Order: sequence, then structure tokens, then C-alpha cells
Amino acid sequence: MRYGLLADIHANREALSACLAELARQGVDRLVFLGDLVGYGADPDWVVDQVMAQVARGAIAVQGNHDISAASEPRKELHADARRAIEWTQGALSAEQRSFLGNLPLTAEGEPDVLFVHASARSPAQWTYITGALDAAQSMQATRARVSFVGHVHEPMLYYADVTGRVMNYEPPASHSIPLIGTRRWLGVVGSAGQPRDGNPAACCAVYDSTSRQYTLLRVPYDHVETARKVAAAGLPQRFADRLGSGH
Repeated sequence: MRYGLLADIHANREALSACLAELARQGVDRLVFLGDLVGYGADPDWVVDQVMAQVARGAIAVQGNHDISAASEPRKELHADARRAIEWTQGALSAEQRSFLGNLPLTAEGEPDVLFVHASARSPAQWTYITGALDAAQSMQATRARVSFVGHVHEPMLYYADVTGRVMNYEPPASHSIPLIGTRRWLGVVGSAGQPRDGNPAACCAVYDSTSRQYTLLRVPYDHVETARKVAAAGLPQRFADRLGSGH
């Protein structure tokens, strides 16, 4: 099974379109959406419709903190600009779209031995950021899955635990296939399709081949200038437009 992995689309139509085209070119068998479909961006209705259609065709989608906020009420941990974006997003979504977001599962399993979750598997609804080896270790210890893929952190990273339990990490280079060898446990932070924050404005997505155990991070250029224009035109906070060009 070749999984196409996308996280943190954040209502970015242009980034999602570019990533879907690239994953189709890569010949993936099944798409996986790792949460935060909405928030920050100007096209939440279009993005949710696209994901709903993909799920109807067999894709996997899990819930992110922005998704549950848009479905119900902004979560208290969101900063003021994020809350403003969520309130705008709620008005842009239909009842059916909000229901879809609100009913997404917190985790999903792939085969063989793969877990998908937006944040940490240790306590998915607490939305813990995996920003270091300790966070990664706690998430890996909370699941029997040998390989986990997460979003939430908008910078791609790959963690692994050796046979002693020691956890190490490195930033995977784009377009290089990395073997996730079976003697280790792995956690891949896929990075953000719609709001990259690692200094590279290109969208992130990834491919995991569960047969060959190869993981490949992809960086996909898209028209971030047009996305930023739409964010500003919608009256959303200007910082959400500005960061698209810098990747911060």
C-alpha cells in the first residue's frame, strides 16, 4: 500500500490542489489527511468538500484541533488571531461540512502496523506538539504501531527508537526515499501542506510505501501569492497571508 500523507492544509486551496496532483503522479493507493483541514486560510468550504469526496472514495481523515474548533467553538488554547480565523471559518462552512469535521476520528489505523493521528498518540485530544525526542517517545510508547504519522507541528521531522528505546531524530531531505527499517519504531511529522513554517514556502506532503517500508517527503511549489491575496481579501489576519511567502 502506497499512502499519500497530507497534514495541516488549513483551508489552502492552491496547496491542496498542487499536493493532490503530485501524489497522483506518485501513484499512491490511498490518501491520508492528518487533521487541521481548516483554519488560517480562505477556502475552508472547498477544502472540506474535497476531503469529504476523497473519504467517500476510501481516503482516511483524522481530526485536528482547528477542525473540532470549527465544528463547535474555538478552543481556549488558540491565540486571538487563530480564534478570529476559526470564527470566520464557521460562517463559511455549511452545517454538513461542520458535522463532517466534528465527527472525524482522533486516530485511524493503516495496514500493516501504522497509526495516523494529528497530534500525539499519548493523548490525542490534548493536542500535544511533538517537538523533541521526549514527546516522540511518549507518543510511540502509547501505541503498538511500529510506524506513526502525525501533523500539528508545521515542520517535517522523522524520529526513530532503536532496540534500546533511545529516540533520535533528523530532518528528512525532500525527494529522498528513507527505509523505515523493521528493527526500529518510527514517528514521522509530515509537515504542513498549507502553512509550512520551516523557512520553505513549498507545501509538504509525503508518501509511505508499507510494502517496501520507504518514506519520502515531498515539497511541492504552489501559487502562494494567490493564496495570500485571498487571505487578505477575506479580511483574515494579515500575518496568515504574510507567512505563506516566507514559510515561517
